[in-house]
Amino acid sequence: MSKAITTPIKVAITPENKCGFCTNSTCCTYLTQHLDTPRSMEDFDTLLWQVSHQNTQAYKDEDGWFLLVNNRCGHLLQDGRCGIYEDRPQICREHSNDGCEFDGPASAEDFDLFFPSYASLLKYCRKKFKNWDRRLKKAAPKSTGCKRD
Repeated sequence: MSKAITTPIKVAITPENKCGFCTNSTCCTYLTQHLDTPRSMEDFDTLLWQVSHQNTQAYKDEDGWFLLVNNRCGHLLQDGRCGIYEDRPQICREHSNDGCEFDGPASAEDFDLFFPSYASLLKYCRKKFKNWDRRLKKAAPKSTGCKRD
């Protein structure tokens, strides 16, 4: 009995078929939320609170400021396909795969600023605002009834 010889078929990867070749489905393992540009200490204090949450980071790129939440979509199947593809939300349908992670992972060159942690953003805030650490002393603390007050 002879074995059939298979020859790899060269297929051009295009935006229309690229997702079919992807095995990591990285685009479905995080979400980004555009932010108004933080300008004040209060804005950056809020951003510090946001990045204090697990799997949450912030960055600035050519399109502005973003919150990055590293959290896998609940509909992503083990094989990387969408479990609700026919009924997926409109934002998923409109998502462009131009420059997606299939082409290569994001790197430092993709961001003007990247804050992977509270500590990295705090360091930036202290550099940006010379009186950063005095911001909390301006207002008298309000009691919330919490035991920690």
